[in-house]
Amino acid sequence: MSIVYFTLTAAILYLASDRILDRVEVAAGRRFQYRSLVFFCILLTLATTSFALVSYLTGNTQGG
Repeated sequence: MSIVYFTLTAAILYLASDRILDRVEVAAGRRFQYRSLVFFCILLTLATTSFALVSYLTGNTQGG
């Protein structure tokens, strides 16, 4: 069941990262040159924290 939680979280984070990037670009008034890198950084930050939270809440621990 935890795979479903991780998959849903990943889909939500992808959409949220795109929305966040769009809002940051609107606030800056321009498109970023390295847009995909900024998107990746946003997604990585959100994924790291969210997946740790999902893992904690579902009781999944790695390494023993």
